[in-house]
Amino acid sequence: MPQSPATTFSAAPLTFAVRHQLWDANVEDHSDQGISIDVMANVGGKDISLLRFNCFDLQSSYVYGPENPELSTPLRVGGGMGIHCSMDPVTDGNPITYAIDVMAAKLPAMLEKAGYKGVAALTDMQAVKAVLPEVAACAREMHFTKRNVVKHNRGTEIFEAGVIRFGLEMRRQRNGDGGLAIHVLADIGGSRGKSYVEETEVLAFDHFWKDAHYHYGPRNKNHRKNWDMTVVGDPLLWTFEQIEGGKIPAMITRAGYPGIAADVDQSLINAVLPSLKKRAFEMYEEGERLTGHKGLPLEFTPNLAAE
Repeated sequence: MPQSPATTFSAAPLTFAVRHQLWDANVEDHSDQGISIDVMANVGGKDISLLRFNCFDLQSSYVYGPENPELSTPLRVGGGMGIHCSMDPVTDGNPITYAIDVMAAKLPAMLEKAGYKGVAALTDMQAVKAVLPEVAACAREMHFTKRNVVKHNRGTEIFEAGVIRFGLEMRRQRNGDGGLAIHVLADIGGSRGKSYVEETEVLAFDHFWKDAHYHYGPRNKNHRKNWDMTVVGDPLLWTFEQIEGGKIPAMITRAGYPGIAADVDQSLINAVLPSLKKRAFEMYEEGERLTGHKGLPLEFTPNLAAE
């Protein structure tokens, strides 16, 4: 679970820890990111989380006793410690505001439910209410400034397909991982040919030899998922199955660009597919010839788009 260092606020005996979290669908439960707020205290000589609020983009939730081995959600699939409750995005509204409001109104009762009656009895709600505005301000600032987004290169070879285009690139990261990347690009902020139009990567498929994954909206919400290579086998074949199967519009909508998705023309994608696939597999094979890994170049690939 990639996360930022915690920013903490004290209301003795409690500490509020605010972090940015980036979750992967095949590691942490689902592909998401956002802010977590942990209510912590020293219990038995150890600082632990008593309550956790996950104020995320897609599936916001809160957990009673995430480190309490005597507490679990009845019938929870996969088990795990704590009682898990979801936030309703329709009725609960903004998850950070909801978390702050709930703590201001219900914190002692929630600590008791989490299994920490002693801490609940010592909680000074005046001190809590005095510090919660600072917690809220930090969480909101972190939501905007710590969001994990990426700006890749557009690719070395471009294939136009109407409102979108595909960019192919042999990528190598500084840690040696890499492979063939397919960038799905579109113009936003103006019509094509205007000086102010901006090309944006709406989807990215990184067919890496070690950490193969794909991104929904890498410059927007950047929800990322690692492929299960046991099931998928060859991720490039999987990607072309999605393209050929007409999944690109739904994926672009999921990435946060429904207007672009509505203008996607599958017939134009189909027209460019033969040349796109031919060149992609040539680059795949070239990487294997050079390095022993499909699509991987010999040298590190600078991310010029980020400069």
